[in-house]
Amino acid sequence: MGLTAILTLTAVFGLAGSWDTPAADIPQAEISNGELRVKLFLPDARQGYYRGTRFDWSGVIAALEYKGHNYYGPWYNRIDPGVHDFQYVGAEIVASTCSGITGPVEEFQTNHSALGFDEAKVGGTFIKIGVGVLRKDSGKYDAFKQYEIVDPGKWSVKTHRDSVEFTQELTDPGTGYGYIYRKTVRLIAGKPEMVLEHRLKNTGRRAIHTSVYNHNFLVLDHQPPGPDFSLTVPFQIRSPKPPNKDLAEIRGNQFVYLKALVNQDTVYTPLLGFSDSPKDNEIRIENTHVGAGMLIRGNRPLSDLHLWSIRSILAVEPFVAMTIEPGSEFDWNATYEYYTLTSNPK
Repeated sequence: MGLTAILTLTAVFGLAGSWDTPAADIPQAEISNGELRVKLFLPDARQGYYRGTRFDWSGVIAALEYKGHNYYGPWYNRIDPGVHDFQYVGAEIVASTCSGITGPVEEFQTNHSALGFDEAKVGGTFIKIGVGVLRKDSGKYDAFKQYEIVDPGKWSVKTHRDSVEFTQELTDPGTGYGYIYRKTVRLIAGKPEMVLEHRLKNTGRRAIHTSVYNHNFLVLDHQPPGPDFSLTVPFQIRSPKPPNKDLAEIRGNQFVYLKALVNQDTVYTPLLGFSDSPKDNEIRIENTHVGAGMLIRGNRPLSDLHLWSIRSILAVEPFVAMTIEPGSEFDWNATYEYYTLTSNPK
């Protein structure tokens, strides 16, 4: 299964922006708590907006609006299944089937690969949690490659006024893996806060060793990453691969941009120095030009933290690791608080 035609964003979102009504045949939901307004794409193996084999299909946020600010939306101009990851084509950014996704979205990894991939034979199966049972067709795993989906599992979705609950049940006798994965996107009453609640239960006969990270595709009012942005964490940052010194730098517990990213500028760096306390799993991002910010808090310790950005996107990627024995379960949450700055020089 795969996308067989180029997907243009005018067909999905309309012309005016990320909050326009998506195409009617794309399963979607809208929730609100009076403070936040959130639009989500729902998992569907036949008509879902995202049918790639990289990211978790649940909780794909198409747009989030708070006090006139839009935090999420496409960071690319169109999707082309012939592209690997993404490419610059003239003035456009063209994303692949696997990378063309929006919002705070998650990917599960095992040893920089996928669950069961390394031991599977070519033609055998492996697992991508939140996606399904996939077919191995080569000896090396490639997250940006679209794999054959053998079984997407059983998805169920419950939509409420201020929350959406997703459940995926999956069993693969060939690998011995099985799980029930539950994820809820919940808006907190009376507050500009959104919580991503997760629970993963191991129903198979093999232990699940995995980590999950949120790519956090931030497209705040379509502002390019630059000096107007600041990123702050609770710890003193160190990095084995510092950013390009002409583009950005680390200053204590802050990451700052020295110029606005343009053309094919790329900033990527690991952000280390955190402890094994959940208190270090906290990321604050602000933009002084538009006068808006956000705070992301996780309730589990970080196992890794990366930052990646190009001219259209600022993505901070916190990782959480887990080992789940058969019959056991693991839960983790991330809380997103959105706010405006007291002084807005715009």
